[in-house]
Amino acid sequence: MSFLSCNHNLPSSNAQYYESVDDIPDQVYEDLRCKKNLYFNPKYLIALEKNNNQIQFGYIVMNDIEGKAIGLCIIQLIDFHIDSFQDENQTFFEYVKCIGRKLRILPSDKPMKILTCGNTFVTGEHGVIVRQDQDKKKILKEFVKAALELVNSREDLKKEIDAYMIKDFIEESLSITDELKTEGFYSFKVEPNMIMRIDSDWQEFDSYLAAMKTKFRVKAKKAFLKSSKLKIEDIQLHTLDELLPEMTQLYKKVSNRAEFNLGTFNLNTYKTLKENLGDSYILKGYWLENKLVGFLSGIVSRNTLDAHFVGINYDLNRELAIYQRMLYDYIETAIKRRVKWLNFGRTASEIKSSVGAVPQEMTIYLRHRKHLPNKILSLFLNKIKPTEFNQKFPFKAK
Repeated sequence: MSFLSCNHNLPSSNAQYYESVDDIPDQVYEDLRCKKNLYFNPKYLIALEKNNNQIQFGYIVMNDIEGKAIGLCIIQLIDFHIDSFQDENQTFFEYVKCIGRKLRILPSDKPMKILTCGNTFVTGEHGVIVRQDQDKKKILKEFVKAALELVNSREDLKKEIDAYMIKDFIEESLSITDELKTEGFYSFKVEPNMIMRIDSDWQEFDSYLAAMKTKFRVKAKKAFLKSSKLKIEDIQLHTLDELLPEMTQLYKKVSNRAEFNLGTFNLNTYKTLKENLGDSYILKGYWLENKLVGFLSGIVSRNTLDAHFVGINYDLNRELAIYQRMLYDYIETAIKRRVKWLNFGRTASEIKSSVGAVPQEMTIYLRHRKHLPNKILSLFLNKIKPTEFNQKFPFKAK
């Protein structure tokens, strides 16, 4: 199923639906200044759309009375696996899922189909962009209404889609996004995004090391010693075809461990990202005696370096400190690129805090399409809590 067979106006007179990035008029990107934010740049969006056929993409553009774009919403149809949640409340989760399935309001043999607003592959607020002179709270509600109208206008969509999700929002945005609760959405917190401020005094990586407490500086040097056997090089576009099978295997070893995973990333996307974004997209490989044992990826957008997916040979990780070395390499790259922030993303919060990252709470909003399942879903979501970890403080006091 595709969302629509052709682009058309939604029942809301000021909303327009598009099923491909290429169909969106260039003027929309100009009105919203999308090209300055890579996550809304058509060169980035087309790379995701072109290479990830397992996800159905769509785009809603909101216009003002003069026909100028005032907002863009990126939507995808994804599979949401309720059974993937595992924590100390698992007994309660199983009870709620059992009740929901007995009442036939939660699927028993397949994942929920979720119409989601946001970027499936990156943590952060990358689902909606609103023109600066507009009321973000009002526009967000308009996007929600437009998405509901899109689904309700099609019988096949009403049968296919189970729920709606809007992700990921930082605490400072909740005064705006909590308005979604008036539209029947429930909020829940997921694993925090680990972020790190890059000190302007750090002119090179040694400056970063010098700012650390002795214990953590020793730990860093030990990781560099362990990883000294590795050959670390940037992965070039012309070598990607040869490396992609090995990279995919390494990526799957990491993604299979994730507690909260909204979709599998097709690594062929790297080729299009490198072609379209050039040096703004980072790929680095880690070799042991000509065998690829790890890789990292990242994107530089405005004043931030966002860590993207990594791949790791876990059999060698402890011996060679592969992952820990990657974290330091992200930091060194951020310093060299002169960005202000390094976004490490979710997972492995404690080790990321040991290199200087701090947690940034992330909130997701979810609503089942039907009223009764939505009430059952609220019981489930209320018990979801991010995993606690021991926050480290590696820097000397200034």
